[in-house]
Amino acid sequence: MQKPGNFGGSHRVLIDASVFIFRAWFSLPDSITDDSGRPVNALQGFSAFLISVLRDHSPDDIAVCFDESLSTSFRNQIDPNYKANRPPAPEELKNQFARCRQLCGELGIAHFADALYEADDFIYALAAQARAHNRASVIASRDKDLLQILQAGDWLWDGADKWRDAAACETEFGVSSTQFVDYQALAGDTVDNIPGVKGVGAKTAAHLIQEFGSLELLYQNLANVSAISGLRGAARAATLLETHREDAFRSRQLAQLSGDAPLGNADTRWSPNNIVASRESIQHLGLGAGTFAAIERLKTLDP
Repeated sequence: MQKPGNFGGSHRVLIDASVFIFRAWFSLPDSITDDSGRPVNALQGFSAFLISVLRDHSPDDIAVCFDESLSTSFRNQIDPNYKANRPPAPEELKNQFARCRQLCGELGIAHFADALYEADDFIYALAAQARAHNRASVIASRDKDLLQILQAGDWLWDGADKWRDAAACETEFGVSSTQFVDYQALAGDTVDNIPGVKGVGAKTAAHLIQEFGSLELLYQNLANVSAISGLRGAARAATLLETHREDAFRSRQLAQLSGDAPLGNADTRWSPNNIVASRESIQHLGLGAGTFAAIERLKTLDP
């Protein structure tokens, strides 16, 4: 499948803001500051990326999705340990996240965040909405969890040179994109503190999902696991699955993205006419003349 060049007319662009804000936070020096001396390195890097997407890929349908909290999502109600392994963002970074959202407003880009739902949930809901209108999505992120969204025509793009379609999930993990959540239910995810089935690794998880097709069918046929041909330690795997049945289904609840994120009546259509940024508003955010000039050039693009 040929990856898209320009996104306009064919794809909704969905940006996982945290990925690119954190990338800039860690890669750009905190000596990049505003007039009051507060770091704006993450904001600077994120603004450069966002402007490049608008300039180089001509989207006419775009949204940016933010994470509001590490500890208040509905998944924390399912399991208090969800993402508990991650340290809270420092205050200076929180301040820059807020400014990044303000920048989206200045550029006239729809943006979403909520205390109960994560950015990935908004991306899932927005991709489903686009699909209902016969439009595929380009998801800008490095988060493998978003592979579960991909269907025909969709792409997961790292913002640079790596593009993955639905078939890439099977190539990388041995399961289809529609099976990816069931795979995570078994293999777990240390990044998000999703336990999975203790003792079942990635290869075994893929083998089991390939064999049975889904988590439900696996547990309905648990008595057959020990006899699976080619599965090393099959008998042990059967015992682990029985012991950690509750963990498996809870892990799938944690990994499954939700289509219930509140989209409201937000309009994701975009053209250069949406831009409302002024020199004063951009300066107030802490960005310089170069960023304002780049935004002004966006206004000359064909709507």
